[in-house]
Amino acid sequence: MEGAMRVSRAQTLLKERAADSMREAIMSGAFVPGQKLIERELCEQLDVSRSCVREALQHLQSEGLINIIPHKGPEVAAISKEEVVQIYAVRQKLEGLVGASFCTNATPEEKASLRSKVKQLSDYVDQPEHPGLLRLKNEFYAILVEGAHNEFAGAMLRQLNNRVTILRRISMAQAGRLHETIKELEAIVAAIDAGEPEAVEKLCELHVQKSAQNLLRTI
Repeated sequence: MEGAMRVSRAQTLLKERAADSMREAIMSGAFVPGQKLIERELCEQLDVSRSCVREALQHLQSEGLINIIPHKGPEVAAISKEEVVQIYAVRQKLEGLVGASFCTNATPEEKASLRSKVKQLSDYVDQPEHPGLLRLKNEFYAILVEGAHNEFAGAMLRQLNNRVTILRRISMAQAGRLHETIKELEAIVAAIDAGEPEAVEKLCELHVQKSAQNLLRTI
């Protein structure tokens, strides 16, 4: 029994590693929407068995990142304009709530971390293609969610994050959008520092609204 449990744990770790690698490839743009994924090639690239690849693909399908099409196989999910509208409508309300909660509940250290993250983003204002930008933006949101201390809103926002990250990469790369994004985030941080949760909520919602408008023009 003990040996069987060790094997099961090893298989679980391999599946998680495969899923993490494929998720990162999708969110970084290495795998593009609509791209066909060949199990044999994935096995070679990831150095795992076909069963691990299949389990990882099923997991990513549950996250909305992969479509497994009968008789055709897996492909990277494409996100339609209608889905963008729906995703960002939900995100807009959730981020407004999380932002207001952060303003009220975050510690001084968490507020300082958020301010610092915006400063780091501003260092790349003239480098919209910099590979570190997406990571910094995701870290900004991780701090915002953690400091909001609203477990349920945070969980729902995290659930959207994988698909939003794909869209965020497209949006931030558009000419002029990064400069606007930084100004919007600076306004949010200023309202947090001023202790104005209602203003923070409106500014967070406005930021998401503008991101959606930019993205819809692009796609």
